[in-house]
Amino acid sequence: MNIEGQAVLVTGGASGLGEATARELARLGAKVAVIDVNLELAEKVAADIGGVACQCDITDPHSVQAALAKATAAHGPARILMNIAGIGSAKRIVGKDGTAAPLEDFARVVNVNLVGAYNISRLFAAECAKLPAGEDGQRGVMMFTASVAAFDGQVGQQAYSASKGGLVSMTLPMARDLAQHGIRVCTIAPGLFATPLMKTLPEAVQQSLAASIPFPARLGKPEEFAQLACHIVTNDHLNGEVIRLDGALRMAPR
Repeated sequence: MNIEGQAVLVTGGASGLGEATARELARLGAKVAVIDVNLELAEKVAADIGGVACQCDITDPHSVQAALAKATAAHGPARILMNIAGIGSAKRIVGKDGTAAPLEDFARVVNVNLVGAYNISRLFAAECAKLPAGEDGQRGVMMFTASVAAFDGQVGQQAYSASKGGLVSMTLPMARDLAQHGIRVCTIAPGLFATPLMKTLPEAVQQSLAASIPFPARLGKPEEFAQLACHIVTNDHLNGEVIRLDGALRMAPR
């Protein structure tokens, strides 16, 4: 699918990998809706790229419907959805004090990363399926953002790994389900990237993490994630696939 002129939705588009993807899509001529729970940051990115900012809690159907309506009013119906919004967590099942990990923390991470991604995807797909088909009967493209933690989860990452593993497992059945509507589905599983969250860590910690990556021995650049996300859109034979983007990294237990 050609990116130029397409209306695109980017969740988590106000910072990190989402911001980089929103900027790359806009550079390639897309009309980008920056969807994020942080409206102030979303508006700054949208102003820079000539897009529209939409405040949204992806776990809330009404909030998603309002965001999609705003994006459609500004740019027309979207054919591309980039699911990049997500949160992290690290909790041992049994803490140092002997108490069990709070169930609320596990539920919150899974609700945002997995249920929230499914929520906006189902609503996007229902609208995209109504659009006229293009070449090969294609109507749209959807991308999820998992993590290498879906495969190599570390100590304390039960909630995060489960949520990202859910996205990995959902990719193929969703691609098969939406094939009848001409909507492709792929997932990127990034490794260690130089996001704003990563940059809050001490420099020595960042260097240690970068050194654990076989090659290139550095943190991934958000622009590299964005480039792959855009390639998924333009390569029409990519479907139902999960792509690791990690410099051959395999995470240690801790």
